[in-house]
Amino acid sequence: MTLIDISIPVSPTTPEWPGDTPFSCGWSWDMTAGASVNVSRITMSPHVGTHADAPLHVTPDAIGADALPLHVFHGPATVADVSDLTGAISLETLTPRLTDPNPQRLLLKTNQTIASGAFPTHWPFLDPDCVHALLTRGLKLLGVDCPSVDDRESKTLTIHHTLFDANAFILENLDLRATLPDTYELIAYPTKFTALDAAPVRAVLHPARK
Repeated sequence: MTLIDISIPVSPTTPEWPGDTPFSCGWSWDMTAGASVNVSRITMSPHVGTHADAPLHVTPDAIGADALPLHVFHGPATVADVSDLTGAISLETLTPRLTDPNPQRLLLKTNQTIASGAFPTHWPFLDPDCVHALLTRGLKLLGVDCPSVDDRESKTLTIHHTLFDANAFILENLDLRATLPDTYELIAYPTKFTALDAAPVRAVLHPARK
């Protein structure tokens, strides 16, 4: 089976959202100091690296990462290359770039990714009307290779709310550099952290059966 790893490696050099908690690590037990085993510890925001947002991220008392429905994060996924675009993307602009006109899972390749080693200053994003239209066609997961499905400067997080209100879900900080526009099989299960607003994901693609 040919797998494409679309996850961002997490290390102290992985860019975090400005002001968020970066990744750091150390040793609780260290064999070089006489312990019988090595046991590491980490500190990080769950939004560092590739992750799934939970509705709790934008709505108090909503479900956390442990309650995300697993079936949404496994199945056919369409990669659309929007890397030549800026700002809000309309349905009319997006449609010619879809290999499946009615994707259940849509992954946007913006090339504005932290995989470059720097936090991007901007990225393209779907406008609300486009998201509403995709939801009526059966969209249940929107994934992006940039840090957010919303505009970098958004304070209302309209796209987050629109998706969660329709029982659709979100993947962010994917690494789609090795992908071409096509439909793949996605496996991207969130870690079952209780009551967090997001969860790290190890996301992979393999070519879907034709």
